Amino acid sequence: MEQTQYNLLFRWFNGLSMDDAVWVPTVFNRAREHFSVDGTLIQAWAGHKSFVRKDGSDRDGDSGDFRRDKRSNDTHQSRTDPDAKLYRKGKTGSELRYMGHTLSGNRHGLEISALMSTADGHAEREAAKVMLNDARQPTVDPDTEITVGADKGYDAQEFIEACLEMKVTPHVAQNTSGWRSAVPDAIARSEGYAIS
Repeated sequence: MEQTQYNLLFRWFNGLSMDDAVWVPTVFNRAREHFSVDGTLIQAWAGHKSFVRKDGSDRDGDSGDFRRDKRSNDTHQSRTDPDAKLYRKGKTGSELRYMGHTLSGNRHGLEISALMSTADGHAEREAAKVMLNDARQPTVDPDTEITVGADKGYDAQEFIEACLEMKVTPHVAQNTSGWRSAVPDAIARSEGYAIS
């Protein structure tokens, strides 16, 4: 895309007229104040039959029945896709998977950042911290308020603390089923949190 076309799109998405300056830092910051972060599972191109013992002893007591034999990422690895991890989320079955992560700007709904990672229980939060830190960098004023909306899978103490250290206000849905939410009460009672 040519620079002229890009500038026109940028103006249109941010409600700017043709006379407004495009890359003035305040215009750039205005477009990047509130974010949403989420992750999704991506099925690897590897089947269950390729998930064999790492030590090569595939047939020692292994019946070949994936449903009956105990297999884990610690003891097994895919022959065809060694980076794929056996992962299960919610009520889904265990599959060889990766995770995709996105950070989008709420103002225009465009993806600002995207990452892929191996699938594990911490990948969504770890990727979110990286993407939020990258999004924080272009702000001219370090006191510019940035907020992030996320589902309750991000309601973990380490993630909330990391956001606060980066001066990103976590508008994370509270997970109160079985434990206390890590989202501070002052944030959870704020008007901005209710809107998020």
